[in-house]
Amino acid sequence: MSQTYAPLIQAVDISVRRQNLLVLQNVSLDIHPGQIITLIGPNGAGKTTLLHALLGLLPISSGQVLRQPGLRIGYVPQHMPRDERIPLTVDRFLRLAGTHSDAERHAALQRVGVAALRQRFMAGLSGGEMQRVLMARALLRKPQLLALDEPAQGVDVSGQRALYALIRELRDELNCAVLLVSHDLHLVMAATDEVLCLNGHVCCRGRPDAVSQHPEYLRLFGHELDELAVYIHHHDHEHALDGSILESQRHD
Repeated sequence: MSQTYAPLIQAVDISVRRQNLLVLQNVSLDIHPGQIITLIGPNGAGKTTLLHALLGLLPISSGQVLRQPGLRIGYVPQHMPRDERIPLTVDRFLRLAGTHSDAERHAALQRVGVAALRQRFMAGLSGGEMQRVLMARALLRKPQLLALDEPAQGVDVSGQRALYALIRELRDELNCAVLLVSHDLHLVMAATDEVLCLNGHVCCRGRPDAVSQHPEYLRLFGHELDELAVYIHHHDHEHALDGSILESQRHD
């Protein structure tokens, strides 16, 4: 992707301490319009901490984070608490995101493929449905940056593929940047422009094909890549959001 524009966010040698523990050390990162940047690393590596620091949700201990004035960010968190005792519909949930028109809410849900869920209760959504509703809420902000923390968590493999394809489409349509935290190495490496591999600091960074051969990446994830090979298979059909085979794709 072209990087001729000024960065939307620029982090310079930032470090973060939490409860006197150094979680991130001397991390630098530029996020440009149109880029998809993925943060990967083992559990506890500081991926979500870095995401929150870049968005201003968490204070940094040293360094500097510069954001373009008025930057519009659409944020999809890793977890969305759901209480079955609260009868909150999808439409009502989107109403809580701001003063958007009925048509705007419908268009956002339609764009992410879940317009039919509008009157469904949030507590009854599947993992894939919930992630798409959260993305619809993020789209209502007309974001210059989409920040997604483990967006495919709780989604099956076919659903993950569809979700990452949607993310790329939204990037192209909006010319927004995408900052993505993910554990889905086997899928995300094909869906990103730049990878930042973290383990409390930047272990390696660059294009996916280069990072996947880097010694630090192989040291951290080599065993997982061997295990993933067992699960590689091909589909001759497509799945609906609930995991069922679409009738139009069913082969007898």
